[in-house]
Amino acid sequence: MSKFTKEMVDDYADKLLIGLTDEENQMVLDEFEIIDKNIDLINEIPNIEKVIPMTHALDNFEYELREDIVEDSVPIDKLLSNCDKTAGDEVEVPRMVG
Repeated sequence: MSKFTKEMVDDYADKLLIGLTDEENQMVLDEFEIIDKNIDLINEIPNIEKVIPMTHALDNFEYELREDIVEDSVPIDKLLSNCDKTAGDEVEVPRMVG
């Protein structure tokens, strides 16, 4: 797999609508470098491809799936009555991204 580049990080940041400074971009690149090194270490473990993936951290983990039961939902008017600001059937929240 190819290494992450400054251009790739900038492209992803633009798609996520989060502008990054050059310092933040370098921080992301440094973090990915550490992640890549750790993945390389894991890949060096002998016979790692033969290890069966775990579904849970505990060996004796038991679970029982509940049955799906369709229930009536709370009317939208009642839910929106708890909100300070609404616009039609939507909740208005403060803008968080500049």
